[in-house]
Amino acid sequence: MMEQILTITIRERVLTVLADHDDPYIEVNLAETDVLRRCELNGKVLELDLCFPYAMGGLTRALVKALKPELLNFKDVADVSVRVTHDIPVVPAREGREPLPGIRQVICVASGKGGVGKSTTAVNLALALSLEGARVGLLDADIYGPSQAMMLGVQGQRPTTEDGKTFQPILAHGLTVMSMAFLLTERSPTIWRGPMVSSAFTQMLRQTNWGPLDYLVIDMPPGTGDIQLTLSQQVPVNGAVVVTTPQDIALLDARRGIEMFRKVEVPVLGIVENMSLHRCQQCGHTEHLFGEGGGERIAAEYDTVLLGALPLDMSIREQTDGGRPSAISDPDGPIAVAYRDIARRVGARLAMIARADSHASLITTSTRTDD
Repeated sequence: MMEQILTITIRERVLTVLADHDDPYIEVNLAETDVLRRCELNGKVLELDLCFPYAMGGLTRALVKALKPELLNFKDVADVSVRVTHDIPVVPAREGREPLPGIRQVICVASGKGGVGKSTTAVNLALALSLEGARVGLLDADIYGPSQAMMLGVQGQRPTTEDGKTFQPILAHGLTVMSMAFLLTERSPTIWRGPMVSSAFTQMLRQTNWGPLDYLVIDMPPGTGDIQLTLSQQVPVNGAVVVTTPQDIALLDARRGIEMFRKVEVPVLGIVENMSLHRCQQCGHTEHLFGEGGGERIAAEYDTVLLGALPLDMSIREQTDGGRPSAISDPDGPIAVAYRDIARRVGARLAMIARADSHASLITTSTRTDD
């Protein structure tokens, strides 16, 4: 009985400590986010399990370092062991959209026009999520201009099939990847009409053995064409990331993309602004070659957030062309750090949407029960 009372007291004190620390991405304190899954005092060792609803492995060390001194002040506690994990919530597919078995969240990366760095953002986002500890797949849905095979350094590889009906995806830097580039040669043009393009997209999506994934990132073709329509009508997309540059013409096209997602009821998780500024390698002078503040303005206009801003930097292009994108080429460098920050923001936004949907479902169920 005394041990039970002691455990309860310890748990309450731990929650008090957690309440003093905010989740940097969900913007409420750790006690309110309900991350404390286990709290036990074994001898004089306080053992905690903290489980987050998004992948955030890059913050684990700093989090434990911040919590430990306060927890060690507890009476009868000589040491503290903190285990940090994540559990990505599953949101049921909306009516008319068939779920993807084993895949917890689907993220599409889109742009209103080409040339804004959408595919570079998609591959670095997928790799950053993986570096944060998530199981991640990447689908290159640009049927006419697939580029992910080259960006990941796996061009020329071919998917295998064990049953003649489904594909085994290509493995690259910890990602499971599928692309039209794996099914055609580099010099084979894709000369197809809309229905064939939509059919190819659907086959790659649903006939690939993705395995259990926390996130499937879909690199969309630019614009608002057949694949976008197929995706919105058939695929349980949990959120969209819209990529733009600061210049006015890119922002105009980005608005069209956001409007499309709003009409098909796909949440826009936020904006990524590429080519935000340029820093001269010789003198260090920075300037906004394509305008300034465009991403923030469009995010405010559509009541979403600026997930991050990336510079116009030659290394991003060189590393991606070399098959080792920035997120893994220089994992401690400022560009990789920016991508990992974007990845955590995306995961947190998805978690908040899932939590809101769960609460709405509970309210609806309660209302029906009362009726």
